[in-house]
Amino acid sequence: METYLLEWANLLLRWVHVITAIAWIGSSFYFVFLDNNLLKPNSPDLLEKGVGGAMWAVHGGGFYNPQKYMVAPKIIHTKLHWFYWESYSTWLSGFALFTVLYLYNAGTFLIDKSLMDWSPAVAGATAVGFLAAFWIVYDVVCRVFGFRKNGELIVAGMMIVVIAFASWLANQLFAGRAAFLLVGAMIATAMSANVFFWIIPGQRKVVAAMTSGEAYDANALAIHGKRGKQRSVHNTYFTLPVIFAMLSNHYSFLYTHEHRWVLLFVMMFAGALIRQFFVQRHGYHLGRAANPWPFAAVGVVLIAGVIVALKPSAPKVSTAPVAPVSFAQVQSLVSQHCLTCHGTQMQMKNVRLDSPELIKQHAQNMYQQVVMTKQMPMGNATGLTEDDRAMFGRWFQAGAKVD
Repeated sequence: METYLLEWANLLLRWVHVITAIAWIGSSFYFVFLDNNLLKPNSPDLLEKGVGGAMWAVHGGGFYNPQKYMVAPKIIHTKLHWFYWESYSTWLSGFALFTVLYLYNAGTFLIDKSLMDWSPAVAGATAVGFLAAFWIVYDVVCRVFGFRKNGELIVAGMMIVVIAFASWLANQLFAGRAAFLLVGAMIATAMSANVFFWIIPGQRKVVAAMTSGEAYDANALAIHGKRGKQRSVHNTYFTLPVIFAMLSNHYSFLYTHEHRWVLLFVMMFAGALIRQFFVQRHGYHLGRAANPWPFAAVGVVLIAGVIVALKPSAPKVSTAPVAPVSFAQVQSLVSQHCLTCHGTQMQMKNVRLDSPELIKQHAQNMYQQVVMTKQMPMGNATGLTEDDRAMFGRWFQAGAKVD
């Protein structure tokens, strides 16, 4: 029953996480589009009110005329909408899912004993520390270098190095699948922390000054807008790398590769370049920015390079006679390596393998997980050898007989 309820928790939390992430990313992408398409108005009444940019758009049968005030309007007549619950809900649901799937089952999902043989508690604490450490490093870099001359280039260069190191370190400490997810989660944590610690507090200070009824220095308040804009821009470049890291942990040909950290970093970097293409494209159409296609081209070339590098080689064909594999040998392997998670006491993913009939029923899926993708046993916690996997493969290819 515990396993069954955990599976439901996994499904429902994943569902909520995807929904809230769509809402957050959608609003983020929209405001980046909006900022890059605003034009300074010519209308005297708008200029007098302090409108720094405006645009017209049509959607859903109606016309919209969003306007941006560079610091703050003199008065807000209607309800002010805050964009922060999308971010908070995404992080909270994501961390809850991480807790249910990875921290609760750290011995299975976080630990690869061939890399680091440590206790589940220490592995889980280190994983959480990974998220906090990245935020601290990133935040310090932004505060120290962000507003210097060429500050954004300095921050970008330093964070590329930090993310490359974090990708390498995560893959030295944790099982490949967990390492990929952790790298994505650490960047996503920084994104949400940007909203929580800087963007929203800064906006609250501006609103408080506006609504206090007292005179305020607009120039003094401008730093909050500049800092909020800086962190918001960083978030948009983080988005595609995070999404790739989160999705890629479902593809074992990536996270089981010998140089998996390089693959992860290159693909995330390619995602950031492609995001730059879309951001710069808006300004390019208005004559504000250079042609963005070089960013897209480099990103696509990097992705193509990874695809070529991972191209499977032709299998070596052996002419030596191969001994047939009996079901008794297969059943012995299943008993040693599978029944802990797929036996009478626990049936992960609703798979049970404690009888010949059930082994036969799940033979196709077992072949895929054990031989082709090598995802099972999770983190190879039971030490299944390559010879064992080959033995199971020969039994399946011979017809998966149980008699």
